[in-house]
Amino acid sequence: MIFGPIKLVIRLITLLVTLIVVYFAVTFVQIWMTGHEHSTQHAQAILVFGTAEDNGVPSPELQARLNDALTLYRDHRAGWVAVTGGNRPGDVYTEAGVSASYLEQHGVPKARILLGAGDNTWQNVATVMPALKAHGIVSVITVTDPFHEFRAMAISSAQGLKPVPVPVGNSPTIKFSLWKYYLKETVAVGVGRIIGYGRLSSLTNTLLGTVTPFGAALVVR
Repeated sequence: MIFGPIKLVIRLITLLVTLIVVYFAVTFVQIWMTGHEHSTQHAQAILVFGTAEDNGVPSPELQARLNDALTLYRDHRAGWVAVTGGNRPGDVYTEAGVSASYLEQHGVPKARILLGAGDNTWQNVATVMPALKAHGIVSVITVTDPFHEFRAMAISSAQGLKPVPVPVGNSPTIKFSLWKYYLKETVAVGVGRIIGYGRLSSLTNTLLGTVTPFGAALVVR
């Protein structure tokens, strides 16, 4: 008699584990496919997600995003460029400020650049939303690395925007340990869809500096 309940518990655990594996496997596929989708649609603004700058100069990864944004702007795919990203402790410059300067130097009028900030993807969108709303902007072309495109779009949608994907095709990031980035994104998207991306943003900030495998998996831009 005792083996019946034990078998039932084992089956339930097996089913739960299977469902979790399938859920994250489907999430990974969605992230992968979105990272390889390049929309030809026009939008009101190009939304460039921040990444590291180097003492006032865009890092190779940030420069790749900005160059793609320049191409889109010159092709008249959108009339505005929104840049995001804050700074790390000790930094003099912000990612958004460096991005804006780079765009201006390459021909984008200052009046057509909208500034945000933020230390993660949720904050990137949240900090630039007031400027977007002030100009009645709803539709955006999201420019970021391929593995980050799905989450960037999901967070943009969660905050009221209508995003279309144009992931960066030549970012230096994709040449190094790419599986780690996809693993982090799979965890971040999988958890974010359950608890909400805003809550995940707060959780990520709490986990910064915490050395645990779970925390490390969630600490993503």
